This record gives sequence, C-alpha cells and structure tokens, in this order.
Amino acid sequence: MTTHPHDRPARRLVLLRHGRTHWNHVRRAQGHADVPLDEVGEAQARAVAPLVAALRPARLWSSDLPRARQTADAVAAASGLHVEEDPRLREFSVGERQGLTWDEAVERFPWTADGVGLGEQLRGVPGAESDEDVAGRVVPAVRELAAVLEPGETGVAVSHGAAIKLALVGLLGWDQAAARTLAVLGNCQWTTVVLPEGRAPKLLDYGVGDFATREGIG
Repeated sequence: MTTHPHDRPARRLVLLRHGRTHWNHVRRAQGHADVPLDEVGEAQARAVAPLVAALRPARLWSSDLPRARQTADAVAAASGLHVEEDPRLREFSVGERQGLTWDEAVERFPWTADGVGLGEQLRGVPGAESDEDVAGRVVPAVRELAAVLEPGETGVAVSHGAAIKLALVGLLGWDQAAARTLAVLGNCQWTTVVLPEGRAPKLLDYGVGDFATREGIG
C-alpha cells in the first residue's frame, strides 16, 4: 500500500537563539566577534537545554561562533546529540560597527540611526553584510538542514537574532521585508517551523522561552 505524501508525519525545524553575552548586555554589536556567553547566558543555556531536549530532536546544528556553540553544547549534553557546526548560521557581519555600542555607532555612522532592522542599520558601514548577503547563506542552510530530516523528525539549529529572522521568512516563503515586522527573539528563545510533506511550511510558534532576556541583537 502506497502512503500519500500528505499522510507522512511532518518534519520540524527549531531555530534557537544563543544565550546572553556581556556584549548583548551592554548593547555592543557583536557580528562575527568571538564573544562567549556570560554567566547569565550560561544559566540560560542550561535552562533551555532540557526544554529543547524534550522536543526529542534527531539532529543538532550550530553556528560556529562561540556564543552559539556554547548554547548548542548545553543542548547536546541534555539530548545526547552531536553538534554539527555550520558557519552559514552566523549572525550578520557588522563590519566596522563591531564592538561599538548603539550611541557610538550612530556617532560614527549617523546615517544609520533611522534604519529599521539590522540590515538597514548596517547600510553603508564598511565591511558589513546586507540582508541579501545574510539571506543568501542562511536561507539555503536552513532549507538543507530541514531537507535531511526524516518525516516526523525534529531538528534544532542554534543561530543568532537577526539571522534567525531572515532564515524564518525564507523557510516560510515570505517576502524578505517581512523580517522587519518580527521582534528579535530574546536570548535562548526559539521559533518552530513545521514542514509537512507536499504542503507549504507553517509557523508553529515564535518567541518560546519565558526565562529569556531581550538584550541586544547578534
């Protein structure tokens, strides 16, 4: 008897933001900087790990930046999974804005003050990635991760605030500008996309994780 594709269990992809860093706390732009979790971030990672493990994920991926990898390592310890690094899950490169607070960035790059979303705020900043640059790597990445899951399996990808928004709208097939209407996930919050066989992806939830702090992006 042949099973109709629509009858197969749906795959799920969970996009989890990393725990807090000191730079999140003081609102310094991190980009690709090797900034580790602070004590609060480590506690967040320990708290979120069993919640994510309870989703019974089959695969666990992470950005290769320390703040994401440390968060993924906590999930790995709780779930028994191996962390698979994928640098395409990195946050925006913020170029010469890296290490600057918002006020310092506006003083140096005043034209960025009115930008909506990180991509607009980085426009014209030397060395910074655009929305198109980040979407061009993170959207194919999450599509590939979802595609390797078996029907009924759940995968978890640990990434970064602004990158997750672009990944999400790409998975859902929304216009890229829709990312600007989404709040940045708090540290160690997650969003879940359900991917039924032969049907359009569905947004299941957004901003799960009540213990999270909402401090900065990256």
